[in-house]
Amino acid sequence: MKTKQFLVLLIFCCCVTPVFSQSVARDWNELILEAIRKDKARPTVHARNLFHISAAMYDAWASYETGVSTYFLGKDHRGYYVPFEGAQIPQGMSKKDAQEIAISFAAHRLLTHRFRDSPGFRDLKFRFDTQLEHSFQDTENYSTANYQTDPVELGNYIAEEIIAFGLSDGSNEANDYACRFYQPVNTAMYPDAYGSNHITDPNRWQPLSFEDFVGQSGISEGASTPKFVGAEWGQVVPFSLTKDQLTIKRRNGHDYLVYFDPSEPAYIHLSPEKEEKQDYQWGFGLVAQWSSHHDTQDDTLWDISPNSIGNIPFDELPRSVKDYPSFYDFENGGDISQGYTLNPITGLPYEPQWVRRSDYTRVLAEFWADGPDSETPPGHWFVLLNYINDHPAFERKYKGQGEKMDALEWNVKSYMALGGAMHDAAIAAWGIKGYYDYIRPVSAIRSMAERGQSSDSSLPNYHPAGLPLIPGQVEIIQADDPINEYQNFENQLKIKAWKIPNRYYEGSLESKNVDWILATRWQPYQRPSFVTPPFAGYVSGHSTFSRTAAELFGLLTGSEYFPGGMGEFHAEKNKFLVFETGPSEDVTLQWAKYQDASDQCSLSRIWGGIHPPVDDIAGRLIGYQIGHHAFETVEKYFNGEVQNSEPSNLTARLLYGPNPVSTTTPEITITFRHPDDLEKTIAMYDLQGNEVMKQKEGYVQNVTLDTQGLRKGVYLVMISTKEYSEKIKLVVAP
Repeated sequence: MKTKQFLVLLIFCCCVTPVFSQSVARDWNELILEAIRKDKARPTVHARNLFHISAAMYDAWASYETGVSTYFLGKDHRGYYVPFEGAQIPQGMSKKDAQEIAISFAAHRLLTHRFRDSPGFRDLKFRFDTQLEHSFQDTENYSTANYQTDPVELGNYIAEEIIAFGLSDGSNEANDYACRFYQPVNTAMYPDAYGSNHITDPNRWQPLSFEDFVGQSGISEGASTPKFVGAEWGQVVPFSLTKDQLTIKRRNGHDYLVYFDPSEPAYIHLSPEKEEKQDYQWGFGLVAQWSSHHDTQDDTLWDISPNSIGNIPFDELPRSVKDYPSFYDFENGGDISQGYTLNPITGLPYEPQWVRRSDYTRVLAEFWADGPDSETPPGHWFVLLNYINDHPAFERKYKGQGEKMDALEWNVKSYMALGGAMHDAAIAAWGIKGYYDYIRPVSAIRSMAERGQSSDSSLPNYHPAGLPLIPGQVEIIQADDPINEYQNFENQLKIKAWKIPNRYYEGSLESKNVDWILATRWQPYQRPSFVTPPFAGYVSGHSTFSRTAAELFGLLTGSEYFPGGMGEFHAEKNKFLVFETGPSEDVTLQWAKYQDASDQCSLSRIWGGIHPPVDDIAGRLIGYQIGHHAFETVEKYFNGEVQNSEPSNLTARLLYGPNPVSTTTPEITITFRHPDDLEKTIAMYDLQGNEVMKQKEGYVQNVTLDTQGLRKGVYLVMISTKEYSEKIKLVVAP
């Protein structure tokens, strides 16, 4: 995990004092963010966790309210139906007490289940238990039989049903979210070596191999070649995404579900009909150019306040790759944003903040990579939501109108809205990533450099699909170049770029953090044990998550501006950066609008060497649509417009026999109605959410479960297929 030398989690502005325990929902939200920081960095998985736990807390709250609709309870989601006939407040108990009890038990059970395999689970379990024990004495009650009259059992029931649903929602949770059919087309590259390891298809994603891979959360996985995370995530049951937004793509005999299909990214043609710079070369060439902006010996100063940065209307985002050169500043960095004349809230000008460009770009790349403390991008926007909630100028008014909400209602509703939106952003972005399987800059830049230069056929080492020459940035190596001191690289390409600290680079000066290096050794501004996320680039998850959240915040709060017209994050001199010393002076990131923060996040991924512009813009455009659609959907639940449904005809028709099942024998046999056309996965859990048995069966009529050795008690058996699921309550009485 990242370590900072100062408190960073919620200190975005010196005048804002963090406030915890606004509500029990806030307490549990802080715990899931802590759990994400201690887990592997899997944005898809954690977007789903944030949504399901937010929905669990919302349902626990909504169960005792009138005029609102529950989300899971009483509803059918793609074939999984949760029975619910209402809940009653126990005599002598207040409504708020009942809600807080149900929220806490639901969150505790679900968190314990979802993070049971986390590397940090031992510490997390202590924190989960402590939080529950802090408020409640009877923490060992796992019953659900009286959920209609007992808030503890209602919380247990909500968690139990979401656990069961999660085993059939298309995420493949039962197999640790592994891909079922995706396979990369390119062999792995070793970033510490030279070149791309003879990449086969320079338009497709390439895995990376490490002697010690350390994920973005700082967890070492040893020598490994990380697999593509979430290549089939488009198949997961969404929150608000609909069939009319869906395109089913097919590759190698398998379906990929793609929402908001952006069409193909910019591809490289190895034998182009016209020998002119291709969009692919321009985009990845821009990433190479911006790598030099991290040069600490460059005295270029930028005003990074809202006085100069931000305020890009949505209509001015480019809709075509051909429009990108007029949107991005290829040479100097940044975009077309013009900033603001006045703070619209205070009516005063924004005070300029002049800093070195190299400090700004490095802080940006680090801050937005996965949140200030490794929450992953969806978790980072929950941190920002909590920052807004804590701001003294913020009023908890839905859409900025009406009476102020109490903290519990606001937290529950805002987490539900953001959770659903982040979940949909992950499904849409990763559905596209899985199908288009697009290359990352580290592979694209190196593979172009291997082919040669594409700018002048009269010069040495020419290839029309090579790396474009840029005077002072990408050049041909001459005979007298210092790079040739120990080995001859004449006529190959060199690039002026950021260097990994404490690494040897041929002919470069150790005192410089940006210098000339072999283009085939280029790496992004990331840790050398991480280099780039283990999944395809197109579209940018950061751009999709960020624009989705920014649009949602504006709709939810009734204002597109941060409270007071200013959001801030302070990075302290020489203490904030993780893998090199810096920044050289204090830097305060500032945003007037939520969209300004989102746009800044998008640019950070280019400066970080993770995405070219084609990944970025497509994600912004999709995020805009998801944010608005998610809010329209969640409003229907808040307004009580979503009626309880009946179970679909196919739900609860997988099995023959009684349910629940009581057994005093060492095994039970399950008989299926559909033996020939449904492959089944069976998992058994105790009521604490711990998995006690898992097995995968083929197309079979009967499955025998060995119950010998199980303690006396109630267990949940989940039978899942690709489309349907059913649960059995198993009572073991030895």
